[in-house]
Amino acid sequence: MFKKLFGFLFGGSKKTAPASGGASGSLQDLESFVDYVVKSLVDNPDAVELSTVETSEGATIKIRCSKEDIGKIVGKRGKTIMAIRSLVSGAAGRQRKRVSVDVMD
Repeated sequence: MFKKLFGFLFGGSKKTAPASGGASGSLQDLESFVDYVVKSLVDNPDAVELSTVETSEGATIKIRCSKEDIGKIVGKRGKTIMAIRSLVSGAAGRQRKRVSVDVMD
C-alpha cells in the first residue's frame, strides 16, 4: 500500500494509467491508505467508516468515526488532517484527479 502511494507521489513508474479502470484502482488505493492511517490513529478503529462520493469535479473520501476520536484525526490545530489531505491530494494529482478528504460529525 505504501509502495503504491510512494509511487503516486514521486513517480515510481512512468507508465500512464489506462483510460478505463486505472482511475478506480488508484481511488481505491487512496481510500485504503486513508483507512489504514485513520484506523491507526484512533482508539476505536472498528467504529471508523469510509465512504467515497464521486462528482464531476472529483472525489471526496468521507470519514465517520466516534466523536471521541475526531480530535485524534484532526490533530492539534488541524495538522494531522492537513497532512492526510496533502498526501492524498498529491497522490491524486499525479493521476490528474482531484480527491479531497472530509471528517464528518
